[in-house]
Amino acid sequence: QVQLVESGGGLVQPGGSLRLSCAASGSIFRINAMGWYRQAPGKQRESVATITSGGSTNYADSVKGRFTISRDNAKNTVYLQMNSLKPEDTAVYYCNIEYWAYDIRSGTRAPFGLWGQGTQVTVSS
Repeated sequence: QVQLVESGGGLVQPGGSLRLSCAASGSIFRINAMGWYRQAPGKQRESVATITSGGSTNYADSVKGRFTISRDNAKNTVYLQMNSLKPEDTAVYYCNIEYWAYDIRSGTRAPFGLWGQGTQVTVSS
């Protein structure tokens, strides 16, 4: 069974920094895309940053130049370095992975998607 464990959220003052981590464990053949999403109260979940297996990245306009996504394929871990944080960055942050694993129903490898449990990031003075 594949699991995601997120860490690194917390309370930070405006202008501060946080680093989120999300580690995948379990019977994974290969992880393709990894990404971070966030959901603020009363708002829909939105994409923050994504990274492909080849290292190509994509960022929401609101975080470009402030956030950096990276991954360690040997550790099946994705990171989100968040700098110059603003109050509007306050949200629950979720990681997401797209991966290939053995599917017992088909008896072959199949693609799957998985969400982390979420970690709260609060930016406030």
